[in-house]
Amino acid sequence: MTDHNEEKKLRHGDVVELTIESTGFEGKSVARLNGLVVFVEGAVEGDRVRAKVLRGKKRFAEAVTTDVLVPSPKRTAPRCSYFGTCGGCKWQHVEYAAQLAFKQQHVADAVERIGGMKDVPVLPIIGSRDLYYYRNKLEFSFSDRAWIAERPAEGAEPEGSVCAVGFHVPQRWDKVLDVHECYLQSPLSNGILNAVRDFAVRHGVPPYSPQSESGYFRNLVIREGKNTGDVMVNVVTFEDSPETMQRLAKELTAAFPEITTVVNNVTKRKSQVATGEYEKVYHGEGIIHDRIGTKLFQISANSFFQTNTAQAEALYAVAKEYAALRPTDTVYDLYCGTGSIALYVADAVKQVVGVELVESSILNARMNARLNGVENCEFIAGDLKDLLTKENTWRNEHPKPDVIIVDPPRSGMHPKAVEELGAMRVPVIVYVSCNPATLARDLQLLSQHGYRTEKVQPVDMFPHTYHIECVARVVLA
Repeated sequence: MTDHNEEKKLRHGDVVELTIESTGFEGKSVARLNGLVVFVEGAVEGDRVRAKVLRGKKRFAEAVTTDVLVPSPKRTAPRCSYFGTCGGCKWQHVEYAAQLAFKQQHVADAVERIGGMKDVPVLPIIGSRDLYYYRNKLEFSFSDRAWIAERPAEGAEPEGSVCAVGFHVPQRWDKVLDVHECYLQSPLSNGILNAVRDFAVRHGVPPYSPQSESGYFRNLVIREGKNTGDVMVNVVTFEDSPETMQRLAKELTAAFPEITTVVNNVTKRKSQVATGEYEKVYHGEGIIHDRIGTKLFQISANSFFQTNTAQAEALYAVAKEYAALRPTDTVYDLYCGTGSIALYVADAVKQVVGVELVESSILNARMNARLNGVENCEFIAGDLKDLLTKENTWRNEHPKPDVIIVDPPRSGMHPKAVEELGAMRVPVIVYVSCNPATLARDLQLLSQHGYRTEKVQPVDMFPHTYHIECVARVVLA
């Protein structure tokens, strides 16, 4: 007897026609065929498409759009010529209003389905001020194995061999898409990108090859102070070659006087992370500055800073409003990073205590406090799940907080940290999140300690992607 599910199962290579019904987890388009769920790449809710099956399982299948038969009214023409090959802006073919609606629904679904909270208001999403050129940092990779921008024929992997500078193709960390224009950072950034590639080709300076563990150029990282005009060019290399860097710095600063500093991070590590084992400065101070609100932040080549400056200010403004701060308040800023939220709210309260696991971030936070003349912020390095326990002396040295602000990584809070947080019985918790799923999970855990989520505010930091930030106001019930 044939299993009914086996009859419905789609197999690799099958070509099917589908009507896209909705947008699911991580921005995947969802269709149904004979009761089977099909996740479709490259489609938009409302499309009628022809798609090729990449993977078939009993309960679902994954497919990629090959032809759009009837376009959705939510579909638009992507601006970038690399769309569909570069994995950076997967929603450029979706109207921005529809992007926002999808993100709003994603947050609402997470709060209800994962958090089990049906009556929590998810407020209208705050859209991004800028739809393009919004990033203040962009990282490019070098490779001697280029992936050509046009989609390759089935079974073929065309490649160049000179010097590709751009982005890794999704799931292909051995090849780089050679990019000459990107709409994420700025036209100046594009000019610098092309000038560095031209320099490498003209002077015969090879890109690093992980296969042979030889070569020179590894990454190009461009950082901009969107509110100050500062520009940093950080060149990550496999070797230390002062002569090469001096020549490159001279050419770049002559062609682009907007550049305020040029640095070189050098690393022989096999890891493709764009940081060096040590750093040398070839022009300027080796740092740039940017502003969020009234606060000035010093940014080094490897320090963290919110990528969308304008939307970071919108996000922080919501967090500050939700905290309902008073001049007598003590605030704990947990997962404080380089202190940007702590410093943003410092002028409204008596004291802020920031806690962060990464020691270098704490050093940056203290430096930024001094830079802004803020004297009511203290920053402590340590693991929250341990530091929050009653046995830790630092909690005895500070007043009990009136408000706690948390801004954890995508993985959310450690369950033990949530438990300790719940036991503190602080009147107000403001939870800043970059992952609605882990936000909802942690809000549900807090509810077990007598907390109630009043409202959630989504904020779009990354147009043309499925990523979304949220701020939740949580109070003792």
